[in-house]
Amino acid sequence: MQGFGGVLAVAQVELVERRRWLSREEFVELLSVSQVMPGPNVVNLALMLGDRWFGWRGALAALGGLIVIPLAIVIVLTLAYDRFAAVPQVAGALRGMGAVAAGLVLVTALKLLTTLRANRLGPWLCAAIAAVTFASIALARWPLAGVLAALGPLACVLAAWRLTR
Repeated sequence: MQGFGGVLAVAQVELVERRRWLSREEFVELLSVSQVMPGPNVVNLALMLGDRWFGWRGALAALGGLIVIPLAIVIVLTLAYDRFAAVPQVAGALRGMGAVAAGLVLVTALKLLTTLRANRLGPWLCAAIAAVTFASIALARWPLAGVLAALGPLACVLAAWRLTR
């Protein structure tokens, strides 16, 4: 289930709520940086945290810890999927896992909403941009690249304008 997008939810719970290594604000800040770096967000986050606390060795250990076992599991599951893809129960289970992962991502987003108070755009403008993004992609079925190409610069200009006020 974690491979369907729930890793971020687990990382947020572990790093912020359970272990208290980061505040919500620090988590959102590091996540923002990890999103502009190439590669998966959680891997980038792990690399940054490993490097922060233990240097390059920590970054390497974090990368290995995130990749080795999941890679082995994915390889085994891929082989199993080839054999059992046509079984209706397997297809139903995968659809259910996708729905659960979407729920995990939604819950994580809701938990991190409190950090918007510190955002220069403010919670209402951030919510408006998110709503327009969602409506454009999910409802209007516009291509993600086009929506991001239009709304990304708009959000950056708005943020820059708010920072200079």
